[in-house]
This record gives sequence, structure tokens and C-alpha cells, in this order.
Amino acid sequence: MTVERKAPAWAADSVERWPIDDLLPYARNSRTHSDEQIAQIVASIKEFGWTIPVLIDEGGMILAGHGRVLAAHVLGFEEVPVMVARGWTEAQKRAYVIADNKLAENAGWDLDTLKLEMADLAELNFDVGVIGFTEAETKAMIRDVVRPDADPDDVPGLGGGQRCIGCGRRLAPRRSSHHLR
Repeated sequence: MTVERKAPAWAADSVERWPIDDLLPYARNSRTHSDEQIAQIVASIKEFGWTIPVLIDEGGMILAGHGRVLAAHVLGFEEVPVMVARGWTEAQKRAYVIADNKLAENAGWDLDTLKLEMADLAELNFDVGVIGFTEAETKAMIRDVVRPDADPDDVPGLGGGQRCIGCGRRLAPRRSSHHLR
């Protein structure tokens, strides 16, 4: 006989829309958000829409998404998508406020892949300003993908064609990770 187990309910199982005025910032949130970062979040929401719901407790206290809520205020939103963490202890809520930020901060980058992606996006004339890197960081990454002796004005997104950093061969348009034959 097989016993069927029901998976525990997760906050992510249900997304609701709540009035922004019903959301309360966690008073002891140790993560800060500069005006520049809020502007980046605003630009991201304008480009991609709202992609990650705010995590709140049953009373509306924000556990994750303080920056997104600040950006929503700037954008004049009256409500935002939320997930409600039901049944969490006070200790779980407080710990998650920290964990959500620290765990993301602990991630790294595959820099070679990131450079290729940024170069491709520049070649596609995508506004990489909505991604969160500065213009100087973006240009440095893109230059690393092209030949070191290339004129920055010839770099796609900054100018013309790309070359494989390994062998110098011209890369296929819009597919900078593939060589032209």
C-alpha cells in the first residue's frame, strides 16, 4: 500500500495582490537601498514588469522585497503582488529577512559566460542599464570578449564586430559564442 504524502504549503504556492499601503517595512531590516539602486529597480520593473512577488507575513510585514516596494512607490503603484508566509514563527521571519539578502550575496559569477552574455546584449542594442551594471563595467566586460587590440568604437553595442578572445576569429552576428565558418 502506498501512502500519499501531501507537500507542505509554501508561500510561493499562491500569489496575491495587496494594496501597497497595507505593507509594512520590517523595522529592523539591516539591508539598505540607495536612491541609485531604487532607480535601477524602477528601470527593471519598467523593462520587465513585476517578476518577483514581495514576501510578507500575515500582517503585511515585508520579509523580502523592501527595495521593490520602494520602487513601486516611485512608480505610483497602488497594489503589488505578494506571497504570504503563513504560520512562520517570529524567529523564522527575522532570520529570513537576513537570509534572503545574504544567500543571494553569496552567489558568484561565471565571468566568461557573463562577458559573452553582456556582449551579445550590446550587439542586440539592448539597454543593459536595466541590468544593474555600470556603463564602465559593461564596457570592460564587452572589451574582454573582443580582441585586445580592437578599437572600442568597433565593439557591438559600442560599435562594430566581435572577435573570439581565444583565437581572434570573427564571431557570428547575434551569436557571439559561435564562430563564423
